[in-house]
Amino acid sequence: MAVTGRLGLLALFGALVVGLLLPSATGILVVGAVLLVLVVADLVLAGSVRALRFSRSGDTSVRLGEPCEVTLVVANPGRRPVRGQLRDAWPPSAGASDRHAVRVPAGERRALVTALRPTRRGDRTAARVTVRSVGPLGLAARQGSHAVPWTVRVLPPFHSRKHLPSRLARLQQLDGRNAVLIRGQGTEFDSLREYVIGDDVRSIDWRATARAADVMVRTWRPERDRHVVLVLDTGRVSAGRVGDAPRLDAAMDAALLLAALATRAGDRVDLLAYDRRLRAAVQGSSGASLLTSLVNAMAPLEPSLVETDARGMVAEVLRRTRRRALVVLLTGLDAAPLEEGLFPVLSTLTGRHELVVASVADPRVAEMLKARGDAEAVYDAASAARTTAERQRVTERLVRHGVSVVDAVPEELPPALADRYLALKAAGRL
Repeated sequence: MAVTGRLGLLALFGALVVGLLLPSATGILVVGAVLLVLVVADLVLAGSVRALRFSRSGDTSVRLGEPCEVTLVVANPGRRPVRGQLRDAWPPSAGASDRHAVRVPAGERRALVTALRPTRRGDRTAARVTVRSVGPLGLAARQGSHAVPWTVRVLPPFHSRKHLPSRLARLQQLDGRNAVLIRGQGTEFDSLREYVIGDDVRSIDWRATARAADVMVRTWRPERDRHVVLVLDTGRVSAGRVGDAPRLDAAMDAALLLAALATRAGDRVDLLAYDRRLRAAVQGSSGASLLTSLVNAMAPLEPSLVETDARGMVAEVLRRTRRRALVVLLTGLDAAPLEEGLFPVLSTLTGRHELVVASVADPRVAEMLKARGDAEAVYDAASAARTTAERQRVTERLVRHGVSVVDAVPEELPPALADRYLALKAAGRL
């Protein structure tokens, strides 16, 4: 049960009546009894909340930051109309406009649309639907809640999609569709053509030259059907926030751009998310279904506040990837976690696969490095310089082990990682 402001006004009027006309205990009892009778009558005449029936329809997934709608249908099988307020409760991060005025005549149904604009990734599940049915006098209301389940999966936004056309154009050049053919260790023979100044003399086909009237060279193109394994580190280092989002979100954006590019290049792409255990895996998807599988697997991932088990992660990669592949590890470049975790097992991974380590840099560090305004700014600059030097030292150590390193701020990491993939493909290292 709930009471309305109208009952409060009526009680105030009753207090004036008692004070001016019946200033006694009898007057108080009479006014109180009248109010109680009116409230009980209003509750009896109000439409039943318990008898209401609910169903849902609408969007089941949406990209982070985009709007979506969920429709709630309210059916009233009772004999009295239901009028009042309805709250379709969702978690705060769902960004729901959840309060509705409702009027459902007896035997009819009404559809109410709840607009959502989520502010966090993951599954956003509807809580209970609460209805307050006000009586005809507007003094009191019946109130009850119903469980009406519905889940909207909030997918990664994939902001880096805007970089895809330019990288696809470069891929077409590498793939020979624009007559730019390259030569490398991991390339396939394409065709023979006449030698022109500037060609690599190692590409000359002497047997074909002997049969022809001119010097003939072999042209090459990057191999297709290579294997790319994206590994998301969901441990403690991925929880650090850069700007308004954790590092994990920027890593996801870079992984999605690389996956879209590698798929267009004819390569197979798998995904692993790991900290102390396997959090998500995508294998066997290809073509148009790959990105759908990836975003659905990434959506519920949240950073775990534990140190990543690098040995277990490497073992999982080796177990799932038998043939030589490009392994892209999206993690941090913090010295302590890498020295205790990744470096001891690094040779095991690089001995079988080509490894790229991609890390999200904090632009705030670069700003602090230039600060000199006061003593506090100088201390900040010294701290930033130390952090930068440690990252450079870790990067140099990784490079000495044959690892490619991409270290960039969130906005620049996706295109930088895509460029490194194209460079490796052009060099025939895939």
